[in-house]
Amino acid sequence: MRASHAGVARLRARPEPADGGSAVLEFIVVGVGVLVPLVYLALCASTVHAAAFASTQAVREAGRAFSTAATPEQGRVRAEAAARLALADQGLSLPRGALRVSCPVAPCLAPGSVADVTLAWSVPLPWLPAALSGNAPSILPISATHRVPIDDYRSSPEPAP
Repeated sequence: MRASHAGVARLRARPEPADGGSAVLEFIVVGVGVLVPLVYLALCASTVHAAAFASTQAVREAGRAFSTAATPEQGRVRAEAAARLALADQGLSLPRGALRVSCPVAPCLAPGSVADVTLAWSVPLPWLPAALSGNAPSILPISATHRVPIDDYRSSPEPAP
């Protein structure tokens, strides 16, 4: 029995490797190396998702506003205002010239016709330094299209003066 105690004592007498504190350092390095890119990707995904959602809502609202107007000119003004409000709900602004309203069948706003509303713009990706993007613009194109039927029972559009 004494011999086994001596063997155990010899095993205990060996110095243990010095690991003190390295787990904390490894956790910080790996945590930062993994979490920072993961948080950035989540931020980019949420920015792009908000822009896509706002664009879809903007073309729908712009189409509704256009289809209820008395004249195509008034409809375009109303459509732009509606698109601005829809984008502003998501904290975005409507770029100049990004919204287009077209009528494939003339005259525009005629009962039973349709209007096509298209929004095409680019959303900037947040916090991307030029050094990482190779001085390329860090933007992602977003587009949305909506076809709006003009009510069959509305009066014909007023003629342009």
